[in-house]
Amino acid sequence: VQLQASGGGLVQVGGSLRLSCVASGRTFSNYHMAWFRQAPGKEREFVAAISWSGSTTDYALSVKGRFTLSKDNAKNTVYLQMNSLKPEDTAVYYCAADRTYGNKVASTWGSWGQGTLVTVSS
Repeated sequence: VQLQASGGGLVQVGGSLRLSCVASGRTFSNYHMAWFRQAPGKEREFVAAISWSGSTTDYALSVKGRFTLSKDNAKNTVYLQMNSLKPEDTAVYYCAADRTYGNKVASTWGSWGQGTLVTVSS
C-alpha cells in the first residue's frame, strides 16, 4: 500500500492541526494504521495507532487526550487531529500501515508515507 501524508505546518502553542494520510494500491480496509514522529536528533517514536475497523485505538502517553486518530475506509484516509499542541510536538510526522496491529516499534510497520513537518512555535 502507498501512503501520502499531508496537513503539517506551523502553528502556535495551544493550536490545532489535522494530518491526513491517503492510501492507495491495496485494500485500505485490511490495514491497521499508525502515526509516528521524529524530532531532530531523536529516534522515530510511536504516536497513535488504529485498527483496520477503527474500533481500537492506542495513543502514546505524551499525546493521549490531545490527539485523536480516526479512519475513513470509504475515503482510504486516516486522520490525526492534534489539539493543544506543545513545542515538544514539533517533528516530522509519518503515517504507517501494516496488517499486524499493536506493535509500537517503527521497524515492524511495513509501509510508510513520506512525512509531513509539524512545527509548534512558542
